[in-house]
Amino acid sequence: MDAKRKPHLVLVPFMAQGHMIPAVDMASLLAVAGTDVTFITTPVNAARIRPAIDRVESAGLSIRFVEINFPTAEAGLPAGLENIDLITSADQFLPFMESLSFLKKGLKLHLLEANPAPDCIIFDSLSSWAADVAQSLGLPHLIFYGPSCFFILCSILLKRSQVLDTIADDSETFVIPGLPQTIEVTKAQVERWLDGPEWEKVREEIYAADASADGVLINTFNELETWCLEILAKEKGKKVWPIGPLCLYNKDVESRATRGKASSIDTQLLLSWLDDKETGSVFYVSFGSLSRNTLLQLVEIGLGLEAAKGVPFIWVVKEAEEGSEAARWIDDFEERTKERGMVIRGWAPQAVILWHPAVGGFMTHCGWNSTLEAVSAGVPMVTWPRFGDQFLNERLVVDVLKVGVAVGAKVPTLFMKEISAEALVKGEDVKKAVERLMGSGEEAEERRARAKEYGEKARRAMEDGGSSVENLKQIIHYATVSPKNKVKSDGYIY
Repeated sequence: MDAKRKPHLVLVPFMAQGHMIPAVDMASLLAVAGTDVTFITTPVNAARIRPAIDRVESAGLSIRFVEINFPTAEAGLPAGLENIDLITSADQFLPFMESLSFLKKGLKLHLLEANPAPDCIIFDSLSSWAADVAQSLGLPHLIFYGPSCFFILCSILLKRSQVLDTIADDSETFVIPGLPQTIEVTKAQVERWLDGPEWEKVREEIYAADASADGVLINTFNELETWCLEILAKEKGKKVWPIGPLCLYNKDVESRATRGKASSIDTQLLLSWLDDKETGSVFYVSFGSLSRNTLLQLVEIGLGLEAAKGVPFIWVVKEAEEGSEAARWIDDFEERTKERGMVIRGWAPQAVILWHPAVGGFMTHCGWNSTLEAVSAGVPMVTWPRFGDQFLNERLVVDVLKVGVAVGAKVPTLFMKEISAEALVKGEDVKKAVERLMGSGEEAEERRARAKEYGEKARRAMEDGGSSVENLKQIIHYATVSPKNKVKSDGYIY
């Protein structure tokens, strides 16, 4: 690389809101650290993160958002289906994943014409197609894991031990082998969509891309998952850099409010409501961008919140479409609880809410972005996992970090599927979990103290000299001195 120019890093996120939001944060941190960044996206996805793009541009950061055409028609998908969040039926999931390879051509053409030439590609673990492009151009490439290190490590140990093959009953509890702490789960809770036979081709492509990567980036920090990171580095046999919590790039209300999609509520109205509440008194409820509740489950959640007397709450409800039965029920619920509750219909500025001093608890689906935001804000959690990595994240929060209370969900709800009667969580269980988390007593106070301590450690990790900031510097250095960065006579890196 020419010593006179800045390093040029290319980020290729996975097309899902929960993956793109931390990718924008990563791009911003790399740009602040002195690199040129190219952020690969598509037209629909660029529109969905427009508030974040506008914030980057107003800050004058050296980030270029490059839109590659997503040929949905060629892939047999509806026009505009360029993000997992936009899938409307489960049978679109596999075709969507298979269609991502159509983006290879556009990315390769862009990189061949890029000036300055790229020094390194950082690709999401589910964007395996980008690793193929990197290898075809001889570029250093690093894999980025969006989930927790704990989940990644458990997945590796489960795959290698083949313990799931020995268990016939999906509800049978077993201990995950190879961990230094006893962690009990059921087969149903840890089986992945990726493990189905119809996913073999996609699965093998993801594994191959993972194996080809020169190093690993994870959205976590040393002080949170210390032993997990140490074991993972040994398992991988390559450098592992924790670089999070990436959400802590956003340090003010405005940047937190524009993280992700545009908010469905006026931020000042929200802050005014919170400012009137006592410190640590408000309970926040949200289940991420993909989880969906049936009307019956919404009713049970609402009854539980209503029964937790004296606990003010904010509840984010995505399912109350205008004119629906759910919307009518929520209307009545809002009227009954208007003295101590707020309902947000649609997208909420979660980081703004969690970082407000009035918020003292968070009911979460245990997606890693939400979990890490709560950890960073020092807020303890009520855990209610649904699918994917979420049940293992619950075990991390409740059993390892000891900053959470489980609501009692045992049966997974598959992506794009409604909650079954077997998976339904009753309002009484919601009430008990809320009161246990938000109440007084030695157990609750110790949980709050641990959550606060992890929040302080998270902030130190992202300050100058902190562990994650130093890891970002190492990544930039690696990208610029990698043996693969040999400049040929034509000036392009091969």
